Amino acid sequence: MRVASLRYLILRLVRASATLMAVVALVFVLVRLVPGDPVRAMLGDQASPEDRAQLRRNLHLDRPLPQQLGSFVADLRAGSWGYSFRRPQTTVRSLVDEALPHTLELAAASLLLSWLFALPLGVLAGVYRERSLDRLSSAASLIGAALPAIWLGPLLLWLFCLNVRALPLPGDDEASPWLRLLLPSLTVALGLAALLVRHLRAEVGKIMQTLFIHAARARGLPRSRVVWVHALRNALLPIVTVSAAQLGALLSGALVTEKIFERPGLGTLLLEAFFARDFPVIQGCVLMTSGFYVLVNLLLDLSYVWIDPRIRLQ
Repeated sequence: MRVASLRYLILRLVRASATLMAVVALVFVLVRLVPGDPVRAMLGDQASPEDRAQLRRNLHLDRPLPQQLGSFVADLRAGSWGYSFRRPQTTVRSLVDEALPHTLELAAASLLLSWLFALPLGVLAGVYRERSLDRLSSAASLIGAALPAIWLGPLLLWLFCLNVRALPLPGDDEASPWLRLLLPSLTVALGLAALLVRHLRAEVGKIMQTLFIHAARARGLPRSRVVWVHALRNALLPIVTVSAAQLGALLSGALVTEKIFERPGLGTLLLEAFFARDFPVIQGCVLMTSGFYVLVNLLLDLSYVWIDPRIRLQ
């Protein structure tokens, strides 16, 4: 078992490394296909051709693309990830490390809120299918899935910050960090919670009709234990899969949400770098997001064994 597990881990790590290498090459090419010149974005339209040529040489943009890619790979191996075009003395790695904790904080809070909403609603909807509670849960999940963050965020700001005045406005540094985090995480969490409710309802409804649930009820186990222990644990496997698959959506949702609520983070850094055509910072942000996504999927595969003992690593 230990040999099989070690072999599985090594294979997954090799695949993850290959995936990240492919992402590095793809991002390097794609950011250079985006319309816009970083030199023009930095100097403006009034700069002389000589100044533009000098800055292009300083940024090594006059080199052939294979040489630029080789320099980027060398910077990755060195750990600096290159230097920002806008801040030549600042490494991309330091900018990403500074922004990442804020985004991870928002993603973790959003994931926790989505589970707090989805677990009771999804389980109860699956147990009491085609009843009033099920219809109410389905309607709520449909509304949550239909509200984009770019519309929901300003709506929550208007309601809780301007109308009710129960929460601080964006940029209020004197307010509690938890209060400043509540609305952004709620904005991201509602869409994910709506998706989880629908999946959980379907899984719990299907599991409640299985033989082992009927056998547990026949042995005299309390209904609450049958639902919240036996049925819920067997329904968690696809739900955990959906949650992990939505981590990319959480990080992309954070991009819009961080801008709405004036939060520092990876999304804000990526947007600023995109409009400034700061190629190294764009590459660093995408690489960090991709690496985090690959790591989460690896941990997800390992968690299957704990959730469902019938699964073995191969």
